[in-house]
Amino acid sequence: MARHPGTARPALFPGIRLFSLFPGPRPFTRFPAYRYNPGMAKSRIGTPCIGVCSTVFGDSVCRGCRRFSHEVVDWNAYTDEQKRIVWRRLDELLALVVGNYFQVTHAARLAEQLDYQNLRYQTQLSPPGWVPDLLKAAGRQRLDYHQFGLNPLPAAAGLTPRELYDRISAECYALGRAHYDRSFARPVGTTGELILRAAQEKGLI
Repeated sequence: MARHPGTARPALFPGIRLFSLFPGPRPFTRFPAYRYNPGMAKSRIGTPCIGVCSTVFGDSVCRGCRRFSHEVVDWNAYTDEQKRIVWRRLDELLALVVGNYFQVTHAARLAEQLDYQNLRYQTQLSPPGWVPDLLKAAGRQRLDYHQFGLNPLPAAAGLTPRELYDRISAECYALGRAHYDRSFARPVGTTGELILRAAQEKGLI
């Protein structure tokens, strides 16, 4: 049954706040179809950075935004096309991993609920890329994923949102690290070269 635009939106879970900082029901706003733009706006391409950078501690792949270390360092010098290439790789990575746990059945509903909960998500990503932000915010609270336009797959059964977020993050990192090592890491030919490199990195020689 349709609601009058001026009426308040009911809580998704009566008597329970979805997230600890959630202020309660807000006036219902009808959102357009989800805001993902496959071509991305040419006028401005935002950074994937979420303010949690592990590359400063030596990671070759950032555990926050999932970019390679050189992409983090060189981002501001990249052309728009180079930035789009990075975004496409991140989008494909997240779609692959999230797709093991969820099917997005209603992208517009997912975007609407994320906006309703005032959750930040990257609109440069396709809808599967928004799922980790929802899982991280929900923590250990159980969710009715269908309310968010998601169909949980068997691999997600019995896991809290936080556990799913941790698994997705770990799998993204492992795949990203494998990609980095295969494409950018310096090859090691012998055990002696490996020992020499380790000593150099530790400042012993």
